[in-house]
Amino acid sequence: MDNRKLGDPGTQQFQLDKYPFYLLNRAVSRYNAIIEARLRNIGIDIPTWRVLMILGERAPRSIGEIAVKAVINLSTMMRIVQRMTRRRFVRQAVSSEDGRVREVFLTELGRQKLAAARIATSPVYTAVIEGFSATEFDSLIDMLGRVAVNLETLTG
Repeated sequence: MDNRKLGDPGTQQFQLDKYPFYLLNRAVSRYNAIIEARLRNIGIDIPTWRVLMILGERAPRSIGEIAVKAVINLSTMMRIVQRMTRRRFVRQAVSSEDGRVREVFLTELGRQKLAAARIATSPVYTAVIEGFSATEFDSLIDMLGRVAVNLETLTG
């Protein structure tokens, strides 16, 4: 039988283990539990890690841009960035282009925490992708991207 039908909660044949959002949630929950323990050992939490990783790609960024990339609502992100500023992982400045926008920069301490977080989390990533060929991994990334795009069309 077509697993797309078995994963449809609107059918009588529905099977939880064929429902992609159950499988995604289960994987993300397990991943977060493992990552959270590793990050705790270096004195940060998952939201801090997300911000560090985002700024590690490119900084500065606005708080709004970080919130979108981290998939965290803006008011929550503002509190996360304030907490990170108090801990001296980041610093904030008013944008030279738009005085209403606060830009976030990594500090030296933030770069050190980012480096430690990369070391702590990389073995988890390596273990998770074990056994995937490059082609399979590319397909996984592509499919997850397509799911996200399809969801975006529903939230418009």
